[in-house]
Amino acid sequence: MKALVCNAFGPIEDLKVEDVESPSAGPGQVVVAIKAAALNFPDALIVQGLYQVKPALPFSPGAEFAGVVKTVGEGVSHLKVGDRVMALVPHGGLAEECAVDARGVIPLPDDMDYATGSALLLTYCTSLHALKDVAKLAAGETLLVLGASGGVGIAAIEIGKLMGARVIAAASSEKKLALCREHGADETIDYVRDDLRERVDALTEKRGVDVVYDAVGGAYSEAALRATSWGGRLLVVGFATGEIPRIPLNLALLKEREILGVYWGDWAKRNPKLQQAHLLQLLDWFRNQQIAPPVTEQLPLAGAVDALQRMAKRQVRGKVVVLIDK
Repeated sequence: MKALVCNAFGPIEDLKVEDVESPSAGPGQVVVAIKAAALNFPDALIVQGLYQVKPALPFSPGAEFAGVVKTVGEGVSHLKVGDRVMALVPHGGLAEECAVDARGVIPLPDDMDYATGSALLLTYCTSLHALKDVAKLAAGETLLVLGASGGVGIAAIEIGKLMGARVIAAASSEKKLALCREHGADETIDYVRDDLRERVDALTEKRGVDVVYDAVGGAYSEAALRATSWGGRLLVVGFATGEIPRIPLNLALLKEREILGVYWGDWAKRNPKLQQAHLLQLLDWFRNQQIAPPVTEQLPLAGAVDALQRMAKRQVRGKVVVLIDK
């Protein structure tokens, strides 16, 4: 089978599409013939050795995909060959086939195509957990989303609106902000052109925002924290700028602000019943056309390297999906 392979940690351009041995389904596993795999920012980090997890070499990046069950391992009874499914894995999704723990495989709804299914789980589950469980976002509050045109950012916009918040989306270009407005943002800020804190003050009559969803890091984190109201909450989701900020802790003290970490993957393992409830909620919202994963590009496997390079440079919007059999 063909797979995008990382043979050594280093530049993204070193990744190659290679012929590798097809996986087999061990006990408790299924092998999925992958139809579509979504790219996420951690994929660009993990191949460079910059992520908190370093897989054994060689490996294929790719954490979420949708496809068809090809083979079923011993002990698996709830899935059968031919089932349409979506799945999350630590890595291995940018390949024609992947062996995965059957407990992490989810039936793909009949009204959901493979590209959409591949783009739903990681970003929407992260954002729902962040806003509901960590921030406890309440109706009537104001939510500021940094990096709002990315996969998790668009998910945060849509979910924030469904939870009754006023949503301010911040991104680095008018084209990105247009996508944010398409997905429901009430107000937008171009934080390359405008001063972030000044724009927040203007949009909130200097009251500040209640919650910041920060998947960007760098200098924007401190500016956003300064723009929160009394009791404001800063959600630490990721560091797309590549810079982990050093925030003066007196900013937390001055207005009893909270700095809250979001680690959905580990939380989901610790809270499987709550995660299942979240997933059912997301599928219900999808069926009711209240969320729409923002698939902006669909590429063949050969185009994944270029897309990952552009993602690392923050040059993509929404979700880029690789069509494996294209």
